[in-house]
Amino acid sequence: MKLLTISLLALLLSGIGAYAQTDSDTVTINLGTADKFALLGGSGITNVSARTFIMGDVGSSPTPTVKGLTPSQVKGQLYLKSSPVTAAAQRGLTTAYNQAAGASCGTVLTGVNLGGKDLIPGVYCFATAAQLTGTLKLDAKGNPNAQWIFQIGTTLTAAPNSKVVVNLGGKGGRGCNVYWQVGSSATVGKGSIFVGKIMALTSVTLDGGVLRGKALARNGAISISAPETVDGPRCVAAGVADGDGMASSQN
Repeated sequence: MKLLTISLLALLLSGIGAYAQTDSDTVTINLGTADKFALLGGSGITNVSARTFIMGDVGSSPTPTVKGLTPSQVKGQLYLKSSPVTAAAQRGLTTAYNQAAGASCGTVLTGVNLGGKDLIPGVYCFATAAQLTGTLKLDAKGNPNAQWIFQIGTTLTAAPNSKVVVNLGGKGGRGCNVYWQVGSSATVGKGSIFVGKIMALTSVTLDGGVLRGKALARNGAISISAPETVDGPRCVAAGVADGDGMASSQN
């Protein structure tokens, strides 16, 4: 009996997908105009590298300060002053954040490191902090519209060189239906390849790597401390993005 108990525990810890939510119904999460933004801050955006490149709109509201990004680094609209557009985007972010936070939890992962896990679509919850060290695989089981929601009570921390991989029927995904609802702040470590839409109540820090998705902060700042590529234009269909226009500054 003791051996059986240990074996079952090992299975649960190593194969989270074995007991993940299997309900095929997705939760409605509507970012509104915020879905056009790759970076959206609440109290400003700071970038330190001339080699950072952003695909998607960039702006901040109510504090509009954007430091260290030029139009040539942004393939999309770069908002440098207060705008009704960024204010509306923040309202959309608040709506989407609350929708993600209100989804019914399918699997509790509090205290479990996401590294090494293979997760099927569903809603995964952390009462406190969430950690990713290594590689997290998200398997859509052949459904291009598969959805993952991660509800995180406090912080999200992806260690340096971490990776999120989405398998959409044998094809890699950009994270259009991967949502990270973070109760305080998110940090993505140097060299990481992270996937999904990060919706943080406070702030997001990108330490240099690739974000295939969005960094969206409701109240705090977006900080980029090393060369970062953010692939975050609006998703018009599973794995398909629009936003082909070159950058322009809204003054």
